[in-house]
Amino acid sequence: MLEQAVQQENLHGIVAAIRRLRNLVLFRRDVPLARAWDIIGWWETRRVPYNLIVGGTGILTCIVVAIFAAGSIFFFDADLGSPLVGLLGILVYGVMANICFTFGWVFELVVRRAWPQQADRFATESFSLGLGVSILLTLAPAILAVVVGVFYLLSRLLHAVHK
Repeated sequence: MLEQAVQQENLHGIVAAIRRLRNLVLFRRDVPLARAWDIIGWWETRRVPYNLIVGGTGILTCIVVAIFAAGSIFFFDADLGSPLVGLLGILVYGVMANICFTFGWVFELVVRRAWPQQADRFATESFSLGLGVSILLTLAPAILAVVVGVFYLLSRLLHAVHK
């Protein structure tokens, strides 16, 4: 019973935090937009904050992956290949994230033609959802590094115990 109450309280806290975030000017459109250049402008004024948020998340991911990579090399003499592959992957990821960001205003222009009364809501919802998915996708290598690192360490420890 107590555990369920704690879970419910945590869920309410998460929902409240999301509501507070949605009230930030970054996630709002206070005035409906009709002209294509105004729509593009609304999206493009959010590109730099988007890149800073996703880029900051990427830096955190790189730090976590580098720590686990260094640990793998130091403790297990693992050969992880050239770091240039990782750097190229980061560059390609950044370009692709910005291409996907651009599709936000492209799709909004299409939605505005088909469903004009829903276009402003589409913009704010798709920006929020796109940013959230971008953050999760950017964190994925760090999460994977932690999971694989822990399982690898446990398998090595269990193997050493059984010897």
